[in-house]
Order: sequence, then C-alpha cells, then structure tokens
Amino acid sequence: MNKLFNNTETAFALKSDSELEKAYFLFRMIKSENMVKIGSAMTKFALKSHLPVEGLIRSTVFDHFCGGISEDDCVPTIDKIYTKKVYSILDYSAEGKEAEEQFDKARDITVDIIKSYAKDKEAIPFAVFKPTGFGRIGLYQKVTEKQDLIDEEKVEWQNVIKRYDAVAKASFENNVPLLIDAEETWMQDAADDLIESMMEKYNKEKVIVFGTLQLYRWDRFDYLKGLHKRAKEKGFKIGMKLVRGAYMEKERERAEEKGYVDPICKDKAATDENYNIVMRYMFDNLQDMSIFNGTHNEDSSYLLMDWIIEAGLNKNDSRLWFGQLYGMSDNISYNLAKAGYNAAKYLPFGPVKDVMPYLIRRAEENTSVAGQTTRELNLISTEKKRRKL
Repeated sequence: MNKLFNNTETAFALKSDSELEKAYFLFRMIKSENMVKIGSAMTKFALKSHLPVEGLIRSTVFDHFCGGISEDDCVPTIDKIYTKKVYSILDYSAEGKEAEEQFDKARDITVDIIKSYAKDKEAIPFAVFKPTGFGRIGLYQKVTEKQDLIDEEKVEWQNVIKRYDAVAKASFENNVPLLIDAEETWMQDAADDLIESMMEKYNKEKVIVFGTLQLYRWDRFDYLKGLHKRAKEKGFKIGMKLVRGAYMEKERERAEEKGYVDPICKDKAATDENYNIVMRYMFDNLQDMSIFNGTHNEDSSYLLMDWIIEAGLNKNDSRLWFGQLYGMSDNISYNLAKAGYNAAKYLPFGPVKDVMPYLIRRAEENTSVAGQTTRELNLISTEKKRRKL
C-alpha cells in the first residue's frame, strides 16, 4: 500500500499538459523564500494601490489554489473533480475582517452554502468557517483571557454566539456536517468553548459540528480526553478535524516575547507522534467520534488507511474522512478516492482582493514546511516524464 501515493497518472489525471507546466512553475516559485517574500510584498502593494493586477493573479496563483470568486464560479471545478470521486468543501476565505457587517456576510454565505449547495449536491459533503470570520480576534482573545468585556463587547460577543448557532442550526436541519477551523492559541479557548456548546446542542444523535485540533500543540491530547469525558457525561458526540497547524513561527515568537511556555511541540517528530496518538485515540473511540484527517502528511494517511482495513471497516465509513487543500497533495486526494476512501478538497473562494491574505499565508506555509514543495515538484516532474513532456 505504501506506494499508492506515488501514482502520478491518477494524481494528475485532470490536469492538461499546460496546467501541469503551470503547476511546476508555481511550485518552483514557492520553493524560494525570497521569491515568496518579494512576491507577497509586491502583490499587497499592487492591490492597495488599485493597480490592474487581478487578471494576472487570477491566471496564476489564484486559479491554482482557489475554486473561483463566488460559489457559482466554483461549480465547474466541483463537478470536474467529482468525476474522480473527490469531494469539495466550499471555503469562503476572506481573512482579517473586523466589521460586524462583514461577519454577518460570512455567516450568510456559509448558511447559503449549506442550503443552496451542500444540501442537494452530493459532491459537497461539508460546510466550513473560520472563527475570525464570525468575530474579531481581539474579542476572542479577551474572552479566552477571561477579561471583563465592556457593554459594547458583550453585545458583540452575543452576536458571535448567534452566528455560530445560526450556521450550526442550518447544518443540523439540512444534515450537512460543519467544520470549524482553529486559529491562534491566544484566542482558541473562546472558540473551543463555543464549538463545544454547539456539539452539545447538535451532536446528540450523530456528528454535525466538528472542531479542529492543531496537533503541533502539545496540550491537545489532554484537551480531547477532557472533552470526551464531558461528552460522555452529557450525551453528545465529538467531531474533530485533525491538522498539524499553521501558525508555528508566530506562536513561538509570541511565547518568547511574553515569557510563557511555548505551546508548540519541540520539533516535527514530536508533532507527528502527537498527531498519530490523537488520531489513534479517536479511531479507538469511533462509537463516540468522527475524524476528518486534514493532512498533507502521507505517513499519517497510510496509517489511518491501515487501521481502517485492519478493523474491517468500510473504506468510505461516514465517520472517516481525509482532506487536503485544493492545488496541493493531489497524489494523496485522488489516489485515496480511487482506492475507495472518502477524500475531499478544501476549495477556497472569494474576491481576489479578499482572498490574497489566505493565498500569501499558503505560500509562506509551503516555504516553511520542509519537503512539502520539493515533494510537489518531484511528483509533477515524474508525471511530465511519464507524459514525455
């Protein structure tokens, strides 16, 4: 089995020769830290100065990593990748917003995805949102740190709670599971508490609401065991998306600057071990839990596949999902789907200007994850050779 993800013919079956060449060029750019820094700075400046660069951005980095500028714009991509039995998760990826009307807009878009797309479209099995899409990070931080809120902030926080509930209720009523992302540690407790309250309300019979565990955090296994205990006492089920994490440099710098214990595992090996231990714990408790294995790590994916086979479970058991980002790790997603497992792509969308912070973060993460970009380039090279390009 451990050669499955080397099959580039399956991985890139939907890519034309020119799309393959473009992907190769893009990852070559991303591999260079200096190129990413310069490119990010130039893009931010160009968009801020209203220079006509959206067409250029769309035809390169945007089209590779995003589904489109709107939900309808994503539908051809959703239909195309579903021909290979790879599912899509529409992810409204406008980041860094601060105003109440923008948070309401994100809520409305998410509810609309549930009711107008996911409910009736088999190819879209989940909805998703990011906590800071529904409220200010500074507000989450104050709630996490148990600071007193002024009256205005109390109203604001009630609005955040209402947004979570509106989306979770729509998910429950339309039977569309909901993934809620994780963010920085200094705001995460407030989000976790809110997500737990939604699980308690909507996960009585089956998992509708999923939280996210960032497993580069060494405290997450203890958190999960505590949550499991509470879930058993109160009679609700747990859904978790498992990821390694995306804010490592920022987390380490802040811990050092403010003089508290670094919340991140000491190295990659410790993170991998933590990830696999938590995944095993959840797998051993599938009667109470559902796993969304959100990883670009091939070893963790092989591990879960092995466990599924050993346990005699159906490969497409509805409690077990694999997920990768659109534009990355096609060797995992498409080969999993072909082998009969539940594999989904996160499909970011939104206006180019609004999605750029997400894309820049993606490029920076790719540069900082050792081996990720090299692996992408090697796979594309293998496929180019196979096609004799």
